[in-house]
Amino acid sequence: MKLCILSDSHDNRALLARAVEDAKLKGASAVLHCGDVVAPTTLRSLLKVGLPVHVIHGNNTGDLMSMCKLSHEHPQTIIYHGQDASLTLSHRRIFAVHYPHYAQAMALTGDYDIVCCGHDHRTSINTVQTIKGTTATVINPGTVGGVGAEPTYILADLLTLEFIIHRVPVEPELVVNRTPTGPH
Repeated sequence: MKLCILSDSHDNRALLARAVEDAKLKGASAVLHCGDVVAPTTLRSLLKVGLPVHVIHGNNTGDLMSMCKLSHEHPQTIIYHGQDASLTLSHRRIFAVHYPHYAQAMALTGDYDIVCCGHDHRTSINTVQTIKGTTATVINPGTVGGVGAEPTYILADLLTLEFIIHRVPVEPELVVNRTPTGPH
């Protein structure tokens, strides 16, 4: 199974949809959004793609009641987990949270194969030694919304644990490459 991991869409529906469409073409069968969707209606752009989307909120939460309502209206497509998520996909234990420091701590527990985060808009893939003597991979897909950085996502192969950073294929006018002024 391949998983599209992305974060920080910040209401950019066009880039979010393009990333997920591109990932689906590359074999993704599910999506994990690591927060900062902002307006829940942004996720409506993914309904036509037809992949299940696991989503958490970040520090730019938007309307959480509307996020719950959207997930209840489309329970097979939008799976809203709240502030963090612990899930198993293709026998891989995955944890998602918005904040990198929280992700690093959860990875160290040894309870997860993959820990995903966002927030700082910096793409990274790191392997850490856990307290159980195993390893975990910490994934930060950057910003799919192109806020302060190029729009990116990570395609994870859950069978082989290979992770590839992809740039979202877009026309330059869709990218608002601005530097955030407040908390990301």
